[in-house]
Amino acid sequence: MTENEAREEICRVGRSLFNRGYVHATAGNISVRLDDGFLITPTDACLGFLDPARLARLDTQGNQTGGDRASKTIALHTRIYAAARRFDANTACVIHTHSTHCVALTLNAPGDELLPALTPYFVMKVGHVPLIPYHRPGAPEAAELVAQAIERHGAAGTPIRAAMLERLGPNVWHESPAAAIAVLEELEETAKLHLLTGPAKIEPLSNEQIDELRRTFGARW
Repeated sequence: MTENEAREEICRVGRSLFNRGYVHATAGNISVRLDDGFLITPTDACLGFLDPARLARLDTQGNQTGGDRASKTIALHTRIYAAARRFDANTACVIHTHSTHCVALTLNAPGDELLPALTPYFVMKVGHVPLIPYHRPGAPEAAELVAQAIERHGAAGTPIRAAMLERLGPNVWHESPAAAIAVLEELEETAKLHLLTGPAKIEPLSNEQIDELRRTFGARW
């Protein structure tokens, strides 16, 4: 993907997220890793109305070289790239949203992970989603905890593609904006299913069912 293509794709994905209610107002951000730096949505930008020419451009050290002022979450994004690329060298896009159902789940302290293994596609396409305790937006401590979670799961042979910031929202990553948005969609829809069931106990997929998915599809669980 060229830089111009990446700029257009960031705007396309941002518009899609906004139009379908995955983001609202000026919440959320999208970045793409380039060969010689990064693109990221500007601070306080509405993802539904991005201008490709005004996306923030940064060098490999995270220093801004062009565009509007970069989102404050660039530090988190660069930590995710550094950690995730150890286990998937093609990681090239990070998306952060304040998706309603994901955030709602964190308000009831679900535990160390956002969701159990509820559906086969959640297991196959998303995998484990560690819950990161609340820190203020942009806090370096949160970035460090996300990086540690990526390292921990990767070392255990279950590399992750998402982490959930308590009371803020999910971060997802993949090889392209199109692939990353698919992870986000599956995550948010699974969170919605979980909330729709109400207080009743939900039985997750069994270990045997998960093993079958892992053997057949290379599931990330």
